[in-house]
Amino acid sequence: MYIFGLDCATKVTALGIVDAHQVVAETLLQIEKPHSERLIPLVEGLFKGAGLTLNDLGGLAVTCGPGSFTGLRIGLATIKGMAHSLGIPVAGIPTLDALAWSAWLHRGLVCPLLDARKAEVYTCLYQGDGQVMKRLTPYQAVAPEKLVAGLQERLAWSPAPVLFLGDGVSRYQALLAKLGSLAVFARPEDRYSRGSVVARLGWEKISRGAADGLHNLVPLYLRASEAEVNWVRKHGALSEEA
Repeated sequence: MYIFGLDCATKVTALGIVDAHQVVAETLLQIEKPHSERLIPLVEGLFKGAGLTLNDLGGLAVTCGPGSFTGLRIGLATIKGMAHSLGIPVAGIPTLDALAWSAWLHRGLVCPLLDARKAEVYTCLYQGDGQVMKRLTPYQAVAPEKLVAGLQERLAWSPAPVLFLGDGVSRYQALLAKLGSLAVFARPEDRYSRGSVVARLGWEKISRGAADGLHNLVPLYLRASEAEVNWVRKHGALSEEA
């Protein structure tokens, strides 16, 4: 069974195809051109290079958030359209899970960071043992200063190296460095989620019968969109009677 995985949750467009045993094909692109312009040519090139067609697929996987509101909508709409036309199962994968699992060999704490703008990051904490990546905390949008303060408190009574990865690392690396030698930073080429990891997590989810229904596959938002914030500013919060 071939599974196609897609991540458009950040500025990176990541695509991958896996089967039960290997990565069949993979592409990652980070350029200024928006997802809407680069996605279809990337998908076509990936399948052509792999010698496959969409009809060879047994399932689909896509990151469902948190992340860019526009990127998530594009990724989810693309995968939903493919799933509907092909009649195959689909799996939604939290973006932070995909990031963390790309570092599954790390033994210790793993902290993916996505730049959420507005002086916040999307993040949560995982424990890796070289085989399994266990999530320890809820997904959250938080000020990086608050994140570091919480980690300092945690590491004071249980010191352990923390591996940071994601597009929030370069922006907040100086702040994260306050953790001293316990802060470990993934190399730039290892900081982003990979399409093959999204596909593999989707393969595992679909294989155990936990595929998502198309109506249940919705973005995982950790805060209101800019449009929703502006609406509330203009109209005011709804009353309980509304």
